[in-house]
Amino acid sequence: MPNKKLLLALMAGACCMLAQAQETKVAVGISGWTGFAPLTLAKEAGIYKKLGLDVSIKKIPQKDRHLAIASGDVQCAATTVETWVVWNANGVATTQIFQLDKSYGADGMVVKPGIARIADLKGKTVAASAPGTAPYFTLAWMLKQNGLSVKDVKVVNLEPQAAANAFIAGNADIDAGMTYEPYLSGVRAKPEAGKIIATTLDYPVVMDTFGCTPKFLAEHPKAAQALADGYFEALALIKAEPKKSFEIMGADVKQAGEAFEKSAAYLRWQDKAANQKFFAEEHLRFSKEAAVLLMELGIIKAMPDLARLADTRFIGAK
Repeated sequence: MPNKKLLLALMAGACCMLAQAQETKVAVGISGWTGFAPLTLAKEAGIYKKLGLDVSIKKIPQKDRHLAIASGDVQCAATTVETWVVWNANGVATTQIFQLDKSYGADGMVVKPGIARIADLKGKTVAASAPGTAPYFTLAWMLKQNGLSVKDVKVVNLEPQAAANAFIAGNADIDAGMTYEPYLSGVRAKPEAGKIIATTLDYPVVMDTFGCTPKFLAEHPKAAQALADGYFEALALIKAEPKKSFEIMGADVKQAGEAFEKSAAYLRWQDKAANQKFFAEEHLRFSKEAAVLLMELGIIKAMPDLARLADTRFIGAK
């Protein structure tokens, strides 16, 4: 007769293996942007695992994230609302399922101390990510609101961290740069190197959402629901245990918890109620406005079906 303890151990091990086998694997493409951090928290705090997900988070520059989706390297991603318009217009089918954050000063334009207005940038050199990314779009939006276009400046392609570092290092060749938190705070801390002339408090155009391929959503609707639920649970954890949460999220971008908390003050993570309100009206309205500018910039050649860019069933929307 088998040893009872051994038999129980074997059964427990089998159950554990079965549970692991049932975990849905999903790869998610993000950047070090502060607004995406609750996704990292949901993974590192074991929230996603508890919900039956085996999530791998991959840091991929925004300009390359759609390529990772198209290749199948990732099934889901986080990015700005207008970027989903670009991806779908250019043949990378994706569907947004929940909102992550809204920027309240977390994205901005930094300039040399001698530059007083955005209009003064005519003929100047501006560092920004490549066309099709949020920093480039935000730059174009700010310029347009001040009577200029990207054709009126010389754009040098630098990622947000590199753009901020260029000012901190005193790079004389760059007159302005587009960056975001946590890198924007590096410039805040060194005003002699540059000043923040405009942020999303002045131009509220940066809002991020999470989405996946239609194939993934069709094949794994329960996993998609768990991704949304896990994000909202992470927000609850931030409220319940802020110190621990900020330390976990800060560590991912090599920041102390206290420093990360300060950078997070410039944005608002969006809970389920905020999600439902956003997707009820603002999402489609902003997508239309963004698409018009993207067409003007030549980043998209045709208007995608904007009404099909989001699936709100995972946030409990009616």
